[in-house]
Amino acid sequence: MDWYPLYNSIRIAAISTAAVFFLGIAAAHWIIKLPSPVKGLLDVVLTLPLVLPPTVVGWLLLVLLGPKRPLGAWAQEILGVKLVMTWWSAVFASVVVAFPLMYRTARGAFESFDRDLTDAGRTLGRSNAWVFWHVQMPVCRQGILAGAVLAFARALGEYGATSMIAGYTPGRTATISTTVYQLWRSNDGAGTLKWVLVNVSLSAVFLLTVNLLETRQRGGGR
Repeated sequence: MDWYPLYNSIRIAAISTAAVFFLGIAAAHWIIKLPSPVKGLLDVVLTLPLVLPPTVVGWLLLVLLGPKRPLGAWAQEILGVKLVMTWWSAVFASVVVAFPLMYRTARGAFESFDRDLTDAGRTLGRSNAWVFWHVQMPVCRQGILAGAVLAFARALGEYGATSMIAGYTPGRTATISTTVYQLWRSNDGAGTLKWVLVNVSLSAVFLLTVNLLETRQRGGGR
């Protein structure tokens, strides 16, 4: 059994999760401070990939990054890098679809944070950055970690946008999800079942992790 799809899926999900972890936290921390009308508008824009069909997300990425588009043509001509039909193309798709989960979870954690703790830190002469990293982040860590796990699981299982922007090439761009589809199309029932079981097992582990983190968060709040 060729394990490349598993390796590639985990690699893509890990890189994507690292990116959305910091981007989601930064966006959530900044947006909750904005006026309500602006906050509402940005919230819609940043959460939109969560409700859009993955194929629509994939098409939009092709419009943006395709080799005949300005950004894609510039990257290929100046940097010598293709932005589509490579394994790292799937990272772009995974970042877009996983970001809303990290952002929404981090925002919920920050909005439930007791602002009196921030004020207490400031009265002690601590900077906003110090209060954020040493007070706010530790208090909100369970919710943020849950968001990261959900983002990783979403990136790991991404199919629609990934298949459009990265395609399916065995040993190069294949992921678990695209491999399941290709095996099913070729009537390879045994191979399809193997990868389905791998995907189900991984998803179950991630969901159990999220449940554990949520249980610990509720326990810590009592």
